[in-house]
Amino acid sequence: MVTRRQAIVLAVLANACTSAPQQAVETKYDQATGRLRQVSIGSQRDGKPDIISYMDGAKFIRIEVDQNEDGRIDRWEYYSGDQKLEKVGFSRANDGVVDAWAFKAPDGSIGRVEVSTRRDGHANRVETYENGVLKEAEEDTNRDGRVDKWETYEGGRLVSAGFDPAGKGQPTYVIDYRTEHAAK
Repeated sequence: MVTRRQAIVLAVLANACTSAPQQAVETKYDQATGRLRQVSIGSQRDGKPDIISYMDGAKFIRIEVDQNEDGRIDRWEYYSGDQKLEKVGFSRANDGVVDAWAFKAPDGSIGRVEVSTRRDGHANRVETYENGVLKEAEEDTNRDGRVDKWETYEGGRLVSAGFDPAGKGQPTYVIDYRTEHAAK
């Protein structure tokens, strides 16, 4: 199934081949194989691409979008080999650096968000959502590759946080914000 954004890219490509385009379109091909590798589409306003599609021939790998036309990418769509949208990346600081990735739940709402709190491209926090509302989060706060902080939410509100500073793989202490005291 082709997404709306994929259809727009294909329509602009078709238009570029048949008449004067409304938008600037640039294509890049692999010199060795002749396969399409990239399609960039930009408005005439700023001359910068608003959509950059990374391709493997006719298949989409990733689509990057400057949604507000400020010259910075602010949405990254990642596609599987069967052309299904796997995840959507975004910049929490709105600075053109991807630092979070959203995954759909079976009902179409956001089911999980992976966050790079260090903004290094590697997720160290995983948030789980139920019906689009934050339910729980796990985080590696000390860069050792293991979860050492657990958060529980009710109605999107933080109700407890567990911490494992000793690296035992389970909370050493828990703060329950409903009762405002620590349980050991």
